[in-house]
Amino acid sequence: MSSDSERTTVRTYIPAYQKEQWQAHAEELDMSQSEFVRTMVQAGRSGFESAAPETVESGAAESDSEEPRSPDATPGGGGLKDRVREVLADGDYYEWDDLLAELTDDIEERLEDTLQELQSNNEVQYSGRQGGYVRDE
Repeated sequence: MSSDSERTTVRTYIPAYQKEQWQAHAEELDMSQSEFVRTMVQAGRSGFESAAPETVESGAAESDSEEPRSPDATPGGGGLKDRVREVLADGDYYEWDDLLAELTDDIEERLEDTLQELQSNNEVQYSGRQGGYVRDE
């Protein structure tokens, strides 16, 4: 598989109401949530491309000018810390299992969406006979 078509995962954390809005809009457009977010990000980027003549995609070096960063950007895996702070901000006490559920609430849905996408791209297949998923080489 060439690097041009190789896929990777991108994660972000958004408020639950925003996710619900995105899901509803994706359904209206008959798109998966992943496809919707990918399309919206690409559409949003088109307005910025004229302001940035050199891009990493074209093989040019990144500019030395500082790019605007999200105020909650947390390089090095601090995203979980921010998410825990966010969940606990309401002042309620959370038992371990409840806190874990709050932090992983969408993992099953994300896994299902990802597996469906990989299967539709013929990258993964499910075998009931073998009892699981396997990469489709």
